[in-house]
Amino acid sequence: MDALSSSFLSTFSTQKLLYRTTPPPPPPPSSTILNVRIEEKPQQAPTTKTTQPISTSTTPPPIPKTTSQTPSSIRSSSSNSLQTTNRKVEPSVPALIFNALDDIINTFIDPPTKPSVDPKHVLSQNFAPVLNELPPTECKVIQGSLPPSLNGAYIRNGPNPQFLPRGPYHLFDGDGMLHSIRISQGKAWLCSRYVKTNKYTLEREAGFPLFPNVFSGFNGLTASAARGALSAARILTGQVDLSNGFGLANTSLVLFANRLLALGESDLPYSVKLSSNGDIETLGRYDFDGKLFMSMTAHPKIDSDTGEAFAFRYGPVPPFLTYFRFDKNGVKQPDVPIFSMTRPSFLHDFAITKKYAIFAEIQIGMNPLEMIAGGSPVGSDPSKVSRIGVIPRYAKDESEMKWFDVPGFNIIHAINAWDEEDGNVIEMVAPNILSVEHTLERMELIHALVEKVRIDLNTGIVKRYPISARNLDFAVINQAYVGKKNKYVYAGVGDPMPKISGVVKLDLSKGDQREECTVASRMYGEGCYGGEPFFVAREAAENLDADEDDGYVMSYVHDENTGESRFLVMDAKSPNLDLVATVKLPRRVPYGFHGLFVAESDLNKI
Repeated sequence: MDALSSSFLSTFSTQKLLYRTTPPPPPPPSSTILNVRIEEKPQQAPTTKTTQPISTSTTPPPIPKTTSQTPSSIRSSSSNSLQTTNRKVEPSVPALIFNALDDIINTFIDPPTKPSVDPKHVLSQNFAPVLNELPPTECKVIQGSLPPSLNGAYIRNGPNPQFLPRGPYHLFDGDGMLHSIRISQGKAWLCSRYVKTNKYTLEREAGFPLFPNVFSGFNGLTASAARGALSAARILTGQVDLSNGFGLANTSLVLFANRLLALGESDLPYSVKLSSNGDIETLGRYDFDGKLFMSMTAHPKIDSDTGEAFAFRYGPVPPFLTYFRFDKNGVKQPDVPIFSMTRPSFLHDFAITKKYAIFAEIQIGMNPLEMIAGGSPVGSDPSKVSRIGVIPRYAKDESEMKWFDVPGFNIIHAINAWDEEDGNVIEMVAPNILSVEHTLERMELIHALVEKVRIDLNTGIVKRYPISARNLDFAVINQAYVGKKNKYVYAGVGDPMPKISGVVKLDLSKGDQREECTVASRMYGEGCYGGEPFFVAREAAENLDADEDDGYVMSYVHDENTGESRFLVMDAKSPNLDLVATVKLPRRVPYGFHGLFVAESDLNKI
């Protein structure tokens, strides 16, 4: 989502934006940019007047190595090397022909006319990709100090397109890049690496894009047919191999069964690890010993008490929803297809309790008629009534699935859920998108109202209570409370979405008395924006006596006025979310999606 390189297209506005390398010359009129690889010169150590300048060559203490073999369920590729190299690729004659056809499609058949898919708009400011990867580089702590309990790594995922988009481009279409800040003994190192997906590898070897953008490349029958035919031609001529997937792995991460996975809901997870010097390495696609052969959600839920993981996938053909889980050892259990969801719905997230899994069938789904008219195949349907589905979390089939109509309830993310009254009542907290028709097209018009939904499973009565009227999303909790009743939520303030201008702390117990639930907040300042906050407990998770909010809230924050990025650590218990530490980063971190913190003890096990 470095003012040093936030405008990388020569056609972008260059106000407030600087290049790290000489910008490419503008393309000839009425033509499009061809085969431009995003690259950047290696980061130089800044010259300072301090007596102890920051050294970019210093690396964190090595993580103790463990002897292990790569499981057969990881399918690695030759692209897993950590360093990128510049190679001049001479495209074949078929490639030149297909690229020319691609340019015709992007210029005449389906040009990026809408702001939501125009790369000059979507990739402006700090949404622009960084121009290359960054090896572990030491950062400067400019305020406060990093506490010992944060020894480990905060890693955040997000889109960072490898090549300049030739045509329509949506924010969700970029290649996944992980930005990790490794913390050890009060010092910090930043590392940024692509997730070496099959798509990334094939396109890097080719030297140009091969895959159409899923979220923006199929608007209308003509555009869909043209790009579909071109993709088929690339497959038939051997340019594209889909046997290893085509996902982006750009959405989130999860730590489960001693494995760190980068996730995107259109493909299998990718297994990654932090190497001994703090670098990020992609191990390959992970299929759980061949038992996961299709995609899974980017938001699995981990029960910290049992060690189990719960997940699902959704798609455009029946069953439109499939639920499944993994035991504490990472062994996938059989699928539970949900045929009672009778039409395809956009189902990005869900929630669990100790007894149930909860799904929201919202008003966003597949819309073929809209595509025929030239629109996106995914859109909102105002005539559809939103529903919440509840299924026992250990169900072997959908026979006990119950659906409840909840008109106007449209969630993209769920915050948490829990059981009440011996499991006869469920309560769920989630941001409800009030202007759902703008979710994919005009995100700056979105307003997300955090609500608590109470469902009586016996009577079918559904009650809803507003928690906060502010525009809040990307909310997190203390991860030890997933599926259990929690009190505190930390949410990003949209100003407008998807930019996050600050973070607020909500006390859900005040919502029961219809009181204002915001009990703490920190705004980042004019022109400063962050992303999803993340809560890290001060003490080890095994400390059952620790307060739920005894810990830290962290986030990357970018200053669009100066072009600098920082890493903030805040005191979660303080009334103003007081700053504990501010870390100046050696280069900017673009706006992105979801992340997590991995403690030092867990890094040693990956």
